[in-house]
Amino acid sequence: MEYIYSAMVLYAAGKPITEDAIKAVLAAAGVEADAAKIKALTASLEGVDIKEAIASASVVAAAPAAAASAPAASAAAAPAAAAEPEVEAVSEEEAAAGLSALFG
Repeated sequence: MEYIYSAMVLYAAGKPITEDAIKAVLAAAGVEADAAKIKALTASLEGVDIKEAIASASVVAAAPAAAASAPAASAAAAPAAAAEPEVEAVSEEEAAAGLSALFG
């Protein structure tokens, strides 16, 4: 996460998101940077409109949150032991695809 956060800090500061800039942010935070992870991050962000990605992620995140509030009220009335939440297994590839979808 610190790699993504470093890119977001650079974006928020209006600075170019380069390998050297990410490494500098990580070093300032006391994180030992992995060159391969930095290279993968910069490559995945190439050609991505971060402002648009953040806006679309905000819209997508707001819809489930609003929908979740109504069932939460009815779930509180049901006994706690009535049903256990289902855990959905996600492969590493699906998780990586979700991360790249965050940035475009």
